[in-house]
Amino acid sequence: MPLAVVVDGANEHDMSLFGPTLDALEDTPIRRPRPTTARPQGLCLDKGYDYPIIHDLCRLFRFVAHIRPRGQEAQDIKRRRGRKARRWVVERTHGWLNRFRRLLIRWEKDDLYHVGLLHFACGIIAYQQAGLFG
Repeated sequence: MPLAVVVDGANEHDMSLFGPTLDALEDTPIRRPRPTTARPQGLCLDKGYDYPIIHDLCRLFRFVAHIRPRGQEAQDIKRRRGRKARRWVVERTHGWLNRFRRLLIRWEKDDLYHVGLLHFACGIIAYQQAGLFG
């Protein structure tokens, strides 16, 4: 589930929203554990984030960036059985969010309302995935 949400136009590149997303992650009530050299925290990204500023931001926020070109992860997994891809989790979550029509077709002009609906949808998804519906 998303821990931080940043809203911007569809014509904005993902790279330009990376810094604000990490800043929003620091402002959440859920604190992330302190990364150490023995237990570093990885951040899986695709080739669209392979820029020097992204690597600098990852170091600043004490993440280890795992940036792989498109298709390389799938090839590595074919070689090693029993390992699963990591990035599919993000695509799955986007699919779940697209089930909410109000989010799929954005009617709200104010970002505050849209972010509120995103948080509400994420709460419903977390409730469903917890298996509390039966």
